[in-house]
Amino acid sequence: MAIESVNPATGKLIERFDELSDDGIERALTLSVRAFRDLRRTGFEERSSKMLAAAAVLEDDKDRWARIATEEMGKTLKSAVAEVEKCAWVCRYYAETAERHLADEPIETEASRSFVRHLPIGPVLAVMPWNFPYWQVFRFAAPALMAGNTGLLKHASNVPRSALAIEEIFRRAGFPEGCFTTLLIGSSKVERVLRDDRVRAATLTGSEGAGRAVGALAGDRIKHTVLELGGSDPFLVMPSADLEAAVKGAVVGRTINNGQSCIAAKRFIVHTEIYEAFAERFVAAFEALKVGDPMLDETEIGPLATAQIRDEVDTYVRQSIAKGARKLTGADVIEGPGYFYKPGILASVPEDAPACREEIFGPVATLIEARDLDDAIRIGNATRFGLGSAIWTHDEDEIERAANELDAGATFVNAIVASDPRLPFGGVKESGYGRELGRDGIREFVNRKTISVA
Repeated sequence: MAIESVNPATGKLIERFDELSDDGIERALTLSVRAFRDLRRTGFEERSSKMLAAAAVLEDDKDRWARIATEEMGKTLKSAVAEVEKCAWVCRYYAETAERHLADEPIETEASRSFVRHLPIGPVLAVMPWNFPYWQVFRFAAPALMAGNTGLLKHASNVPRSALAIEEIFRRAGFPEGCFTTLLIGSSKVERVLRDDRVRAATLTGSEGAGRAVGALAGDRIKHTVLELGGSDPFLVMPSADLEAAVKGAVVGRTINNGQSCIAAKRFIVHTEIYEAFAERFVAAFEALKVGDPMLDETEIGPLATAQIRDEVDTYVRQSIAKGARKLTGADVIEGPGYFYKPGILASVPEDAPACREEIFGPVATLIEARDLDDAIRIGNATRFGLGSAIWTHDEDEIERAANELDAGATFVNAIVASDPRLPFGGVKESGYGRELGRDGIREFVNRKTISVA
Protein backbone atom coordinates (compact mmCIF):
# COMPACT_ATOMS: atom_id res chain seq x y z
CA MET A 1 0.00 0.00 0.00
CA ALA A 2 1.35 3.42 -0.95
CA ILE A 3 1.23 6.22 1.62
CA GLU A 4 0.51 9.58 0.01
CA SER A 5 1.06 13.19 0.97
CA VAL A 6 -1.59 15.37 -0.70
CA ASN A 7 -1.88 19.16 -0.47
CA PRO A 8 -5.45 19.87 0.77
CA ALA A 9 -5.33 23.42 -0.60
CA THR A 10 -4.99 22.09 -4.15
CA GLY A 11 -5.86 18.39 -3.98
CA LYS A 12 -2.56 17.61 -5.71
CA LEU A 13 -0.15 14.82 -4.80
CA ILE A 14 3.08 16.01 -3.17
CA GLU A 15 4.91 12.72 -2.61
CA ARG A 16 4.22 8.99 -2.43
CA PHE A 17 5.95 6.54 -0.07
CA ASP A 18 6.11 2.74 0.05
CA GLU A 19 4.69 1.16 3.17
CA LEU A 20 7.26 -0.41 5.48
CA SER A 21 7.60 -4.14 4.90
CA ASP A 22 7.35 -6.78 7.63
CA ASP A 23 11.13 -7.13 7.48
CA GLY A 24 11.42 -3.36 7.92
CA ILE A 25 9.13 -3.48 10.96
CA GLU A 26 11.26 -6.25 12.44
CA ARG A 27 14.44 -4.20 11.97
CA ALA A 28 12.77 -1.19 13.60
CA LEU A 29 11.66 -3.23 16.62
CA THR A 30 15.12 -4.75 17.02
CA LEU A 31 16.75 -1.32 16.91
CA SER A 32 14.22 0.12 19.36
CA VAL A 33 14.95 -2.57 21.95
CA ARG A 34 18.71 -2.18 21.46
CA ALA A 35 18.45 1.59 21.87
CA PHE A 36 16.32 1.18 25.00
CA ARG A 37 18.95 -0.99 26.66
CA ASP A 38 21.47 1.81 26.21
CA LEU A 39 19.17 4.78 26.87
CA ARG A 40 17.88 3.43 30.17
CA ARG A 41 21.45 3.42 31.51
CA THR A 42 22.07 7.06 30.69
CA GLY A 43 21.56 9.79 33.27
CA PHE A 44 19.11 12.66 33.14
CA GLU A 45 21.90 15.08 32.31
CA GLU A 46 22.79 13.24 29.10
CA ARG A 47 19.16 12.85 28.03
CA SER A 48 18.49 16.49 28.87
CA SER A 49 21.31 17.74 26.66
CA LYS A 50 19.89 15.84 23.70
CA MET A 51 16.34 17.03 24.40
CA LEU A 52 17.54 20.63 24.57
CA ALA A 53 19.30 20.03 21.25
CA ALA A 54 15.98 18.82 19.81
CA ALA A 55 14.38 22.09 20.91
CA ALA A 56 17.13 23.99 19.13
CA VAL A 57 16.71 21.95 15.93
CA LEU A 58 12.99 22.69 16.00
CA GLU A 59 13.48 26.42 16.42
CA ASP A 60 16.42 26.82 14.07
CA ASP A 61 14.49 25.24 11.18
CA LYS A 62 10.95 26.10 12.28
CA ASP A 63 9.94 27.57 8.92
CA ARG A 64 10.92 24.37 7.13
CA TRP A 65 9.06 22.10 9.56
CA ALA A 66 6.02 24.39 9.49
CA ARG A 67 5.86 24.46 5.71
CA ILE A 68 5.81 20.65 5.60
CA ALA A 69 2.79 20.56 7.95
CA THR A 70 0.90 23.27 6.07
CA GLU A 71 1.47 21.53 2.74
CA GLU A 72 0.30 18.18 4.12
CA MET A 73 -2.75 19.04 6.22
CA GLY A 74 -3.72 22.63 5.46
CA LYS A 75 -3.24 24.55 8.71
CA THR A 76 -2.18 28.15 8.24
CA LEU A 77 1.57 28.61 8.02
CA LYS A 78 1.61 31.02 10.95
CA SER A 79 -0.20 28.47 13.15
CA ALA A 80 2.20 25.74 11.98
CA VAL A 81 5.16 27.89 13.05
CA ALA A 82 3.50 28.38 16.45
CA GLU A 83 3.02 24.61 16.72
CA VAL A 84 6.70 23.96 16.08
CA GLU A 85 7.63 26.57 18.70
CA LYS A 86 5.33 24.85 21.19
CA CYS A 87 7.12 21.56 20.50
CA ALA A 88 10.41 23.23 21.39
CA TRP A 89 8.76 24.37 24.63
CA VAL A 90 7.70 20.86 25.63
CA CYS A 91 11.21 19.55 24.87
CA ARG A 92 12.73 22.21 27.12
CA TYR A 93 10.12 21.67 29.81
CA TYR A 94 10.91 17.98 30.19
CA ALA A 95 14.64 18.50 29.75
CA GLU A 96 14.46 20.77 32.80
CA THR A 97 11.89 18.91 34.93
CA ALA A 98 12.12 15.18 34.18
CA GLU A 99 14.63 14.45 36.93
CA ARG A 100 12.42 16.21 39.49
CA HIS A 101 9.23 14.53 38.29
CA LEU A 102 10.85 11.09 38.43
CA ALA A 103 12.84 11.52 41.65
CA ASP A 104 12.72 8.73 44.22
CA GLU A 105 9.83 9.05 46.67
CA PRO A 106 10.82 8.08 50.22
CA ILE A 107 8.19 6.22 52.27
CA GLU A 108 8.66 5.67 55.98
CA THR A 109 8.34 2.00 57.03
CA GLU A 110 10.04 -0.39 59.47
CA ALA A 111 12.77 -0.98 56.84
CA SER A 112 16.00 0.98 57.05
CA ARG A 113 15.15 2.52 53.70
CA SER A 114 12.08 2.26 51.47
CA PHE A 115 11.08 4.31 48.48
CA VAL A 116 9.41 4.32 45.07
CA ARG A 117 11.68 4.57 42.03
CA HIS A 118 10.44 5.46 38.54
CA LEU A 119 12.02 3.27 35.88
CA PRO A 120 11.52 3.17 32.09
CA ILE A 121 9.61 0.23 30.63
CA GLY A 122 10.84 -0.03 27.01
CA PRO A 123 9.58 0.71 23.50
CA VAL A 124 6.24 2.55 23.42
CA LEU A 125 4.05 2.68 20.31
CA ALA A 126 2.46 6.06 19.55
CA VAL A 127 -0.48 6.12 17.14
CA MET A 128 -0.91 9.78 16.30
CA PRO A 129 -3.33 12.00 14.31
CA TRP A 130 -2.75 14.48 11.52
CA ASN A 131 -4.35 17.61 12.97
CA PHE A 132 -1.33 18.72 15.02
CA PRO A 133 1.27 16.61 13.23
CA TYR A 134 4.19 17.76 15.42
CA TRP A 135 2.64 18.71 18.76
CA GLN A 136 0.68 15.49 19.26
CA VAL A 137 3.89 13.52 18.80
CA PHE A 138 6.28 15.70 20.80
CA ARG A 139 4.00 15.85 23.82
CA PHE A 140 4.42 12.05 23.97
CA ALA A 141 8.02 11.78 22.79
CA ALA A 142 9.65 14.38 25.02
CA PRO A 143 8.56 12.80 28.34
CA ALA A 144 8.92 9.24 27.02
CA LEU A 145 12.53 9.71 25.94
CA MET A 146 13.42 11.71 29.06
CA ALA A 147 12.07 8.82 31.15
CA GLY A 148 14.43 6.47 29.27
CA ASN A 149 11.91 4.78 26.98
CA THR A 150 12.14 4.58 23.21
CA GLY A 151 9.38 5.63 20.81
CA LEU A 152 7.82 4.01 17.76
CA LEU A 153 5.58 6.33 15.75
CA LYS A 154 2.69 5.22 13.58
CA HIS A 155 1.54 8.60 12.30
CA ALA A 156 -1.62 9.34 10.32
CA SER A 157 -1.15 8.21 6.74
CA ASN A 158 -1.81 11.67 5.27
CA VAL A 159 1.19 13.28 7.04
CA PRO A 160 4.15 11.00 6.19
CA ARG A 161 6.52 13.90 5.51
CA SER A 162 5.82 15.36 8.94
CA ALA A 163 6.39 11.93 10.49
CA LEU A 164 9.77 11.56 8.80
CA ALA A 165 10.68 15.12 9.80
CA ILE A 166 10.17 14.25 13.48
CA GLU A 167 12.52 11.29 13.21
CA GLU A 168 15.06 13.59 11.54
CA ILE A 169 14.74 16.14 14.34
CA PHE A 170 15.59 13.60 17.04
CA ARG A 171 18.43 12.17 14.98
CA ARG A 172 19.92 15.64 14.43
CA ALA A 173 19.60 16.28 18.17
CA GLY A 174 21.95 13.38 18.84
CA PHE A 175 19.57 10.63 19.94
CA PRO A 176 21.04 7.30 18.79
CA GLU A 177 19.39 5.24 16.07
CA GLY A 178 16.35 3.41 17.40
CA CYS A 179 15.50 5.90 20.16
CA PHE A 180 12.71 7.34 18.03
CA THR A 181 11.56 5.60 14.87
CA THR A 182 8.86 6.48 12.36
CA LEU A 183 7.01 3.47 10.97
CA LEU A 184 5.43 4.31 7.62
CA ILE A 185 2.64 1.76 7.90
CA GLY A 186 -1.11 1.71 7.41
CA SER A 187 -3.65 0.93 10.11
CA SER A 188 -3.73 -2.74 9.12
CA LYS A 189 -0.18 -3.27 10.44
CA VAL A 190 -0.71 -1.66 13.85
CA GLU A 191 -1.89 -4.97 15.32
CA ARG A 192 1.30 -6.70 14.23
CA VAL A 193 3.40 -4.07 16.05
CA LEU A 194 1.26 -3.85 19.18
CA ARG A 195 1.07 -7.64 19.61
CA ASP A 196 4.85 -7.88 19.64
CA ASP A 197 6.07 -8.55 23.18
CA ARG A 198 8.93 -6.10 22.73
CA VAL A 199 6.44 -3.21 22.57
CA ARG A 200 5.55 -2.52 26.19
CA ALA A 201 2.77 0.08 25.95
CA ALA A 202 0.85 2.30 23.56
CA THR A 203 -0.56 5.80 23.38
CA LEU A 204 -3.16 6.92 20.88
CA THR A 205 -4.69 10.24 19.99
CA GLY A 206 -7.49 9.89 17.48
CA SER A 207 -11.02 8.70 16.85
CA GLU A 208 -13.19 6.66 19.20
CA GLY A 209 -13.06 3.73 16.81
CA ALA A 210 -9.28 3.72 16.68
CA GLY A 211 -9.13 4.10 20.46
CA ARG A 212 -11.42 1.13 21.03
CA ALA A 213 -9.39 -1.03 18.65
CA VAL A 214 -6.01 -0.17 20.17
CA GLY A 215 -7.34 -0.29 23.73
CA ALA A 216 -8.92 -3.71 23.20
CA LEU A 217 -5.82 -5.13 21.56
CA ALA A 218 -3.49 -3.75 24.23
CA GLY A 219 -5.83 -5.08 26.92
CA ASP A 220 -5.67 -8.53 25.35
CA ARG A 221 -1.87 -8.34 25.62
CA ILE A 222 -1.97 -6.77 29.15
CA LYS A 223 -0.28 -3.58 27.99
CA HIS A 224 -0.79 -0.11 29.44
CA THR A 225 -2.42 2.49 27.20
CA VAL A 226 -3.20 6.19 27.21
CA LEU A 227 -6.09 7.24 24.97
CA GLU A 228 -6.95 10.82 24.00
CA LEU A 229 -10.01 10.64 21.80
CA GLY A 230 -12.68 13.01 20.51
CA GLY A 231 -14.38 15.93 22.15
CA SER A 232 -17.51 18.04 21.91
CA ASP A 233 -16.41 20.72 24.31
CA PRO A 234 -19.04 22.98 25.90
CA PHE A 235 -18.36 26.73 26.08
CA LEU A 236 -20.66 28.32 28.66
CA VAL A 237 -21.30 32.08 28.67
CA MET A 238 -23.08 33.64 31.65
CA PRO A 239 -24.47 37.17 32.16
CA SER A 240 -21.49 38.43 34.18
CA ALA A 241 -19.04 37.56 31.39
CA ASP A 242 -17.11 40.16 29.43
CA LEU A 243 -19.14 39.69 26.27
CA GLU A 244 -16.52 41.05 23.87
CA ALA A 245 -13.83 38.77 25.33
CA ALA A 246 -16.20 35.79 25.29
CA VAL A 247 -17.07 36.28 21.62
CA LYS A 248 -13.41 36.66 20.69
CA GLY A 249 -12.59 33.50 22.64
CA ALA A 250 -15.48 31.67 21.01
CA VAL A 251 -14.28 32.48 17.50
CA VAL A 252 -10.67 31.52 18.20
CA GLY A 253 -11.72 28.47 20.20
CA ARG A 254 -13.91 27.13 17.40
CA THR A 255 -11.74 27.95 14.40
CA ILE A 256 -8.28 27.12 15.70
CA ASN A 257 -6.52 24.74 13.30
CA ASN A 258 -9.34 25.30 10.77
CA GLY A 259 -11.77 23.92 13.37
CA GLN A 260 -9.95 20.58 13.50
CA SER A 261 -9.02 20.22 17.14
CA CYS A 262 -10.30 17.75 19.73
CA ILE A 263 -10.32 20.48 22.40
CA ALA A 264 -11.88 23.12 20.18
CA ALA A 265 -15.01 24.64 21.69
CA LYS A 266 -17.89 23.17 19.71
CA ARG A 267 -21.13 23.76 21.60
CA PHE A 268 -21.68 27.37 22.69
CA ILE A 269 -24.19 27.41 25.54
CA VAL A 270 -25.27 30.97 26.27
CA HIS A 271 -27.53 32.28 29.05
CA THR A 272 -30.84 33.58 27.74
CA GLU A 273 -30.21 37.10 29.11
CA ILE A 274 -27.28 37.66 26.74
CA TYR A 275 -28.06 35.11 24.03
CA GLU A 276 -29.19 37.59 21.34
CA ALA A 277 -26.30 39.99 21.93
CA PHE A 278 -23.78 37.12 21.84
CA ALA A 279 -25.31 35.60 18.71
CA GLU A 280 -25.22 38.88 16.81
CA ARG A 281 -21.55 39.47 17.57
CA PHE A 282 -20.66 35.82 17.01
CA VAL A 283 -22.20 35.80 13.53
CA ALA A 284 -20.49 39.08 12.57
CA ALA A 285 -17.11 37.74 13.68
CA PHE A 286 -17.55 34.49 11.74
CA GLU A 287 -18.53 36.36 8.59
CA ALA A 288 -15.35 38.45 8.85
CA LEU A 289 -13.03 35.41 8.85
CA LYS A 290 -10.69 35.18 5.86
CA VAL A 291 -10.68 31.75 4.19
CA GLY A 292 -7.97 30.96 1.65
CA ASP A 293 -4.41 29.92 0.90
CA PRO A 294 -2.92 28.76 4.22
CA MET A 295 0.51 30.00 3.18
CA LEU A 296 -0.64 33.64 3.22
CA ASP A 297 -0.29 35.72 6.39
CA GLU A 298 -3.77 37.21 6.10
CA THR A 299 -5.51 33.81 5.90
CA GLU A 300 -7.33 32.78 9.08
CA ILE A 301 -8.97 29.56 7.86
CA GLY A 302 -7.31 27.13 5.48
CA PRO A 303 -8.71 23.96 3.90
CA LEU A 304 -9.84 20.92 5.82
CA ALA A 305 -7.31 18.13 5.75
CA THR A 306 -9.07 15.77 3.34
CA ALA A 307 -12.09 15.67 1.07
CA GLN A 308 -13.59 12.98 3.31
CA ILE A 309 -13.36 15.22 6.40
CA ARG A 310 -14.92 18.15 4.54
CA ASP A 311 -17.76 15.97 3.28
CA GLU A 312 -18.40 14.51 6.74
CA VAL A 313 -18.66 18.02 8.22
CA ASP A 314 -21.14 18.98 5.52
CA THR A 315 -23.15 15.80 6.06
CA TYR A 316 -23.49 16.52 9.80
CA VAL A 317 -24.59 20.07 9.02
CA ARG A 318 -27.24 18.92 6.54
CA GLN A 319 -28.52 16.22 8.89
CA SER A 320 -28.80 18.75 11.71
CA ILE A 321 -30.74 21.18 9.52
CA ALA A 322 -33.07 18.36 8.50
CA LYS A 323 -33.81 17.84 12.20
CA GLY A 324 -34.68 21.51 12.70
CA ALA A 325 -31.41 23.41 13.16
CA ARG A 326 -31.18 26.92 11.68
CA LYS A 327 -28.14 28.10 9.76
CA LEU A 328 -27.18 31.58 10.98
CA THR A 329 -24.26 31.94 8.60
CA GLY A 330 -21.87 29.95 6.41
CA ALA A 331 -21.59 26.18 6.84
CA ASP A 332 -21.24 25.39 3.13
CA VAL A 333 -18.72 23.64 0.91
CA ILE A 334 -16.64 26.16 -1.03
CA GLU A 335 -16.52 24.94 -4.61
CA GLY A 336 -13.21 24.80 -6.49
CA PRO A 337 -9.80 23.24 -5.92
CA GLY A 338 -8.93 22.06 -2.43
CA TYR A 339 -11.06 21.06 0.53
CA PHE A 340 -12.36 24.41 1.78
CA TYR A 341 -15.43 24.88 3.96
CA LYS A 342 -17.10 28.15 4.88
CA PRO A 343 -17.11 28.76 8.64
CA GLY A 344 -20.66 28.54 9.93
CA ILE A 345 -22.97 28.74 12.94
CA LEU A 346 -26.05 26.61 13.62
CA ALA A 347 -28.76 27.57 16.11
CA SER A 348 -31.94 25.96 17.47
CA VAL A 349 -30.21 22.59 17.21
CA PRO A 350 -32.20 19.66 18.63
CA GLU A 351 -30.25 17.65 21.20
CA ASP A 352 -30.48 14.52 19.05
CA ALA A 353 -28.99 16.25 15.97
CA PRO A 354 -25.40 15.47 14.90
CA ALA A 355 -24.33 19.05 15.69
CA CYS A 356 -25.03 18.25 19.36
CA ARG A 357 -24.23 14.53 19.44
CA GLU A 358 -21.18 14.16 17.21
CA GLU A 359 -17.78 15.82 17.00
CA ILE A 360 -17.94 18.14 14.00
CA PHE A 361 -14.29 18.35 12.96
CA GLY A 362 -14.42 21.60 11.06
CA PRO A 363 -15.25 25.31 11.51
CA VAL A 364 -18.93 24.93 12.44
CA ALA A 365 -20.28 26.14 15.79
CA THR A 366 -23.43 24.98 17.54
CA LEU A 367 -25.18 27.82 19.40
CA ILE A 368 -27.53 26.82 22.24
CA GLU A 369 -29.66 28.97 24.56
CA ALA A 370 -29.74 28.05 28.28
CA ARG A 371 -32.26 29.21 30.90
CA ASP A 372 -29.75 29.37 33.77
CA LEU A 373 -26.54 27.78 35.05
CA ASP A 374 -28.27 24.51 35.93
CA ASP A 375 -29.57 24.24 32.39
CA ALA A 376 -26.18 25.20 30.93
CA ILE A 377 -24.34 22.53 32.93
CA ARG A 378 -26.96 19.93 32.02
CA ILE A 379 -26.56 20.73 28.32
CA GLY A 380 -22.79 20.83 28.65
CA ASN A 381 -22.74 17.33 30.13
CA ALA A 382 -25.29 15.90 27.66
CA THR A 383 -22.62 14.25 25.52
CA ARG A 384 -20.68 11.01 25.53
CA PHE A 385 -17.48 13.08 25.37
CA GLY A 386 -15.61 14.66 28.26
CA LEU A 387 -12.36 16.24 27.08
CA GLY A 388 -12.36 19.99 27.80
CA SER A 389 -14.84 22.63 28.90
CA ALA A 390 -14.91 26.39 29.42
CA ILE A 391 -17.05 28.88 31.28
CA TRP A 392 -17.07 32.66 30.89
CA THR A 393 -18.25 34.34 34.06
CA HIS A 394 -17.05 36.58 36.89
CA ASP A 395 -19.33 35.01 39.46
CA GLU A 396 -17.25 32.97 41.94
CA ASP A 397 -20.11 30.62 42.76
CA GLU A 398 -20.61 29.85 39.06
CA ILE A 399 -16.88 29.25 38.63
CA GLU A 400 -16.87 26.81 41.55
CA ARG A 401 -19.92 24.93 40.28
CA ALA A 402 -18.51 24.65 36.76
CA ALA A 403 -15.19 23.37 38.12
CA ASN A 404 -16.97 20.69 40.15
CA GLU A 405 -19.88 19.77 37.88
CA LEU A 406 -18.73 19.98 34.25
CA ASP A 407 -17.85 16.38 33.39
CA ALA A 408 -14.57 16.86 31.56
CA GLY A 409 -10.83 16.43 31.94
CA ALA A 410 -10.34 20.21 32.18
CA THR A 411 -12.34 23.36 32.82
CA PHE A 412 -10.94 26.72 31.74
CA VAL A 413 -12.43 29.94 33.12
CA ASN A 414 -12.56 33.04 30.93
CA ALA A 415 -10.14 31.38 28.51
CA ILE A 416 -10.28 28.80 25.75
CA VAL A 417 -9.14 25.27 26.49
CA ALA A 418 -5.49 24.76 25.59
CA SER A 419 -2.80 22.18 26.28
CA ASP A 420 0.23 23.32 28.27
CA PRO A 421 3.38 21.25 28.99
CA ARG A 422 3.02 22.11 32.70
CA LEU A 423 -0.58 20.89 33.07
CA PRO A 424 -1.92 17.33 32.84
CA PHE A 425 -4.09 16.80 29.78
CA GLY A 426 -6.71 14.16 29.03
CA GLY A 427 -10.39 13.28 29.18
CA VAL A 428 -13.14 11.23 30.77
CA LYS A 429 -16.05 9.22 29.38
CA GLU A 430 -15.53 8.43 25.68
CA SER A 431 -12.83 11.06 25.36
CA GLY A 432 -10.40 8.51 26.72
CA TYR A 433 -8.27 7.90 29.81
CA GLY A 434 -4.80 8.56 31.14
CA ARG A 435 -2.96 11.85 31.10
CA GLU A 436 -0.31 13.51 28.99
CA LEU A 437 1.93 16.43 29.94
CA GLY A 438 2.96 17.72 33.36
CA ARG A 439 4.20 15.32 36.00
CA ASP A 440 1.31 12.94 35.29
CA GLY A 441 2.33 12.59 31.65
CA ILE A 442 5.90 11.49 32.25
CA ARG A 443 4.73 8.97 34.86
CA GLU A 444 2.32 7.16 32.52
CA PHE A 445 5.01 4.98 30.95
CA VAL A 446 7.24 4.14 33.88
CA ASN A 447 7.45 1.31 36.38
CA ARG A 448 6.69 2.81 39.81
CA LYS A 449 8.85 0.27 41.54
CA THR A 450 8.88 -0.25 45.30
CA ILE A 451 12.37 -0.64 46.82
CA SER A 452 12.67 -1.78 50.40
CA VAL A 453 16.03 -2.27 52.17
CA ALA A 454 15.92 -4.18 55.46
